[in-house]
Amino acid sequence: MRFLLSSLGVLSVGLLVLGVWWFVQHSVGRGLSLPTPAEQAGSRLFHPEAMAATAAIYGHMILGGLLTLLAPLQLLGPVRRAVPRVHRMLGRLVAGLALATGAGGLAYILSQGTVGGPWMSVGFGLYGVLLMIAAVRTVQLARRRDPAHRAWAGRLVILALGSWIYRMHYGLWHAFTGGVATSDDFSGTFDRIQVFAFYLPYLALFEMVRLLWTSRHRSMRLAEGRAAPGRA
Repeated sequence: MRFLLSSLGVLSVGLLVLGVWWFVQHSVGRGLSLPTPAEQAGSRLFHPEAMAATAAIYGHMILGGLLTLLAPLQLLGPVRRAVPRVHRMLGRLVAGLALATGAGGLAYILSQGTVGGPWMSVGFGLYGVLLMIAAVRTVQLARRRDPAHRAWAGRLVILALGSWIYRMHYGLWHAFTGGVATSDDFSGTFDRIQVFAFYLPYLALFEMVRLLWTSRHRSMRLAEGRAAPGRA
C-alpha cells in the first residue's frame, strides 16, 4: 500500500512539473529577454528611467520560473526518505529562490506600482510577503528538526505555484467565458478578485485539509491508547 501511495505521489509530482513547464519557459525566457530591443520597446515592465526596478522585476521572472519548477520536487517522499541530504539542499535552494523572487517583486511594486493600480499592488504585495515568510519559517523549523516545518513547506509550495495558478485561472476563465469582467488595465471584477484568488483560497484549503488530517490521526491514537489496556 505504501509503495502504491508513493508511486501515485511521484506520478502526481511528475504531471505537475510537466504542467508548469510552459510557464517556466515563458517566465525565464521573458526575464532573459530584457537586453533585447524588442522587449525594451514593447514591454510596460521596462523603465529606462528606473533600471534598478526593471532589473528587479525581470530577475523576479527568471527566479520565479525556476522556483515554480523546483518547489514541487520537495513533495517527493521517496527522495526525502532515501536521500535526505538532497531534500535538504533542494529545500534551501527553493527557500532562497522564494526570498529573492519575493524581494524582486516587492521592490518593483514599491518603485513602480502595478498596472492594475493600488488594489493589484496590495494583492501582489501580500503574496510576496507571504512567500518570503513561508520560506524563512520552513528553513528555520527544518534546521531545528521541528515537524512543523512540513506544514510551512506545504504553504511554500502552494505559494511557489501562485504565478502559474494566476495564469491558469485567466486561461480557464477566457476559455469558458470569453473574458467576462476582465479588462486591459485589470480593473474588471474578475481581475480584482484574481489578485487574491490565486493564493488565498488554496492556502485556506490546505489548512482545512491539514487540520482534518491532524484531527483524524489524533483521534486514532487516542482510540488505540484506550484499547491498549484491554488488549493487555
